[in-house]
Amino acid sequence: MNTADEGRHRLDAASVLNAKSTLLQLLARGGVYTGDAEELIGLVEAGALAGAYTEIGAPPGPRTAPGDKGESYAAGWSDGALAVVEELGVLAERALVRAVTSGPSAESPDEPSPVRRAEMERAKVAITPLYLSFAEVSDLDPEVTDQVLGAVLRTMSPRQRAGYPGRLTAFTEAHHTHLERLYAEYGPGSPIAIHGRYSLVHSPTSVAVLERLAATPSALHEEWDAAELPPAWLDGLTTAWGSPA
Repeated sequence: MNTADEGRHRLDAASVLNAKSTLLQLLARGGVYTGDAEELIGLVEAGALAGAYTEIGAPPGPRTAPGDKGESYAAGWSDGALAVVEELGVLAERALVRAVTSGPSAESPDEPSPVRRAEMERAKVAITPLYLSFAEVSDLDPEVTDQVLGAVLRTMSPRQRAGYPGRLTAFTEAHHTHLERLYAEYGPGSPIAIHGRYSLVHSPTSVAVLERLAATPSALHEEWDAAELPPAWLDGLTTAWGSPA
């Protein structure tokens, strides 16, 4: 393969940087804050590396050495391939840390920090289709959504928030039957009124709150109280879920 052929199969650093800069400019014209855009691009980059690491390193692991050149060659080839996979995992981790600590309020990926706008928007994008798989569109005030999601996200570190959409998806898949019954009995279309202790069952935020009730109830109660959200909402969801308050 000649140099021209190789150039058609990979991007050089300058071209990648150009594409990133162009995307940032286009997003800025659409009103997306540069810090938020950089964080989102960083997460996509980290995800691409993590995906490659998983695909290459998954069983049976790196492919065997090409040809038949003896055991010593095969062993050396295998060791080298494993070293490359391990380094790819390290690069994926570094990219994730850079992405989630790119803002001024997040100095550590594993320490609590204020919720950033991009984190809030990612949570909204994650919960809406999951909620709509069980119930109808919510009529609650969008400001309430931000307040509730803020309390939910403050129970997590920046690293955990980055992986929260996947955690939510796993939660709904694991408890699909339970959630179907809950929304049928308490959600839109049920005899339960939209205003009252079961109000949040009528909101997409209920998926996020239920996941936190199952995973970290104490932390959720603490952030709920700090945000001065109605205790009845959380009590109602706890009752509907069937967990102890």
